[in-house]
Amino acid sequence: MIKRDLEDLLHRWRSSFPVITITGPRQSGKTTLCRSVFADLPYVSFEDPDRQELFHEDPRGFLAGYMNGAVFDEVQNVPELARYLQRIVDERPAAATFVLTGSQQFGVMSRISQSLAGRTAVSHLLPFTLGELYRDERAGVDLNTVLFTGLYPPVHDRDIAPRDFYSSYVQTYIERDVRDLLNVRDLSTFRRFVRLCAARSGRLLNRTELADDAGVSPNTVASWLAVLEASYIVFVLRPYYRNFNKRLIKTPKLYFFDTGLAAWLLGIRSTDDLDISPYRGSLFETFVVAECMKFFRHRGDEPPLYFWRDRKGTEVDLLYERAGIIRPVEARSGATLTSASFSGIDRFLRVAEGTADPQLVYGGEESGVRNGVRYRSWRELTEGIFNLE
Repeated sequence: MIKRDLEDLLHRWRSSFPVITITGPRQSGKTTLCRSVFADLPYVSFEDPDRQELFHEDPRGFLAGYMNGAVFDEVQNVPELARYLQRIVDERPAAATFVLTGSQQFGVMSRISQSLAGRTAVSHLLPFTLGELYRDERAGVDLNTVLFTGLYPPVHDRDIAPRDFYSSYVQTYIERDVRDLLNVRDLSTFRRFVRLCAARSGRLLNRTELADDAGVSPNTVASWLAVLEASYIVFVLRPYYRNFNKRLIKTPKLYFFDTGLAAWLLGIRSTDDLDISPYRGSLFETFVVAECMKFFRHRGDEPPLYFWRDRKGTEVDLLYERAGIIRPVEARSGATLTSASFSGIDRFLRVAEGTADPQLVYGGEESGVRNGVRYRSWRELTEGIFNLE
């Protein structure tokens, strides 16, 4: 099993919390991780309809068999579980550890926030990071392969071709979540909507334009985007809130968590396709931003990440805030750096105060410093960016 960055945090939490909640997209490795870290606990999957039925028929009787703790997988299928666990952990706070996993934020977090507030630690397991998957072997992989294959565990663990995995993933998981949460019957329109979202990864999120292109109402766009966010398919990056000047864009940007899924939705079927694809730059930016999000999520932290863009279109892809200091990070997919590569950071540094350690991540191999900006090879994500001690 490939070691996940979240493991150390889970071991630490086990001695402090009676309940540990792990959410994340389907096929991100939650079950594998839990069965490894909590190997001493019985495992129960509520994907099994028989288990669901047993629980619904007699919740207290069902849980009586697991009073010493258990791993309960896909708990969004038994939303009442959290309420019954509350009583158990209140009566026996140090007697057992219960681990809950789920693939839908709607189905998991709403009940947990009501019933287990203060009793559970919550973490997010996303697809592999570059560092998790390759560790000390990053020199042996090329950038196009990373962007095309993505970082979902089954693509790397089971020798499944990316096009086969992502085709099945969309039909089996994403569309099923939509049916479960919204009862959508016209899946063809939803498929078109998801592809339109992939084409907008790394771009400002214009919901009105997206609604027009998809042929649905703005309210439908809001509902469908909420489902994709709840299923950990996409996320939005907010513009930085500090008013460096009054001519800033206030619209968020849309990103996919995984470039392999986005590439498949865009019709990219090989690494060679990436070389001629107009989406390669946005996929690289998506890769950089998603890696940074995962870096914090896998350490149990809320990502302190934003972007900056003025009304002239000058942009910095990421702002990382730490101890009141803003650190700009720019992404450039090309393997060659020019003066234009640094234009966004240069503009930002002229108008912003309280900034430090500007960095640029690009598609090349060398790292160094140029005009006060540290440039890093994509292979150094994300250890290089956040190693600021």
